Amino acid sequence: MRNIIFAIIALLAAHSAATQEAAIGYVKTVAGEATVTTAGKAVKAEAGTPVQIGSVLKTGAKGTMGITFRDETVMSFGPSTELTVDEYLYAPSQGKLKMGSKLSKGSMNYVSGVIAKLQPDAVSVTTPTGTIGVRGTHFVVRVEE
Repeated sequence: MRNIIFAIIALLAAHSAATQEAAIGYVKTVAGEATVTTAGKAVKAEAGTPVQIGSVLKTGAKGTMGITFRDETVMSFGPSTELTVDEYLYAPSQGKLKMGSKLSKGSMNYVSGVIAKLQPDAVSVTTPTGTIGVRGTHFVVRVEE
């Protein structure tokens, strides 16, 4: 019985460490309704909720959410917003930098982090009508339904 308990604790610790290691960012602020869906599992967004590659970030009709990524990129979302994090690679010592996301609807305030400062052409935000290439440090975008 004792070995089973230790095995369960070890598995839970390994799962938690893997989730934290795979995190490319974290929810920093939330107001109202917001969710983070990763691998098909939706969780209520709270400060500290991890964001991973493939995560879908959604805010409700009166919700807002702020995310900070490992490279210090900040994205803030207004009400009724949906963004998918498609790509994220942050290995500056190896020169490997990439950030790609898709804003399906809503509004986003973007402030560049290290990736855009070191390699601006490595960052893009796709919308239903075009792609935004990041060449500055700050922009705001709104996608109408």
